Parts: sequence; C-alpha cells; structure tokens
Amino acid sequence: MSRIAAERVPEAAAQTVEPAIVITAPPRLIRLPEVMARVGLKRSSIYQRMAEGRFPKGRSLGPRCTVWVEAEIDAWIKSITQH
Repeated sequence: MSRIAAERVPEAAAQTVEPAIVITAPPRLIRLPEVMARVGLKRSSIYQRMAEGRFPKGRSLGPRCTVWVEAEIDAWIKSITQH
C-alpha cells in the first residue's frame, strides 16, 4: 500500500455514515373524475363494481364528496393488467 493510500484509509474509516431517512408522502386522495380517467370506467360502472366488491371503496369526506386512495386504484389497475 502506498503512503498516500495509507494516510487516507484512517480518515475514511473515521467517517460515519448516517442512516438514510426515508420520507414517505401521505396517501394521495383522488376524486371521481380522475378515477374515471385512470380506469376507463364511467361513474355507474365504478359504483356498481364497488357494491359487488370488485373495485376499491371510496371514502366519504362529506355529503357530496367521495375520494379514493390513489395507491388502491393503482393496485386495482395492476391486478387487472396482470391477468
């Protein structure tokens, strides 16, 4: 080992590596027009499949506001395309 390399090894060994901090974004909620655009189904088909248990359930945020979790829609699309 050369003298330069021998001098650099202790410096590199002395440095500690901080653990990576993974920041995850909160789940994204999407409204019906975006769900319809992503899955290619109309409103009535989405609600019919939800009632049959063949589509992710929407969450009510109020009397006139329903949202879906984007990750659940993505998982449903992936399950459909794998068949």
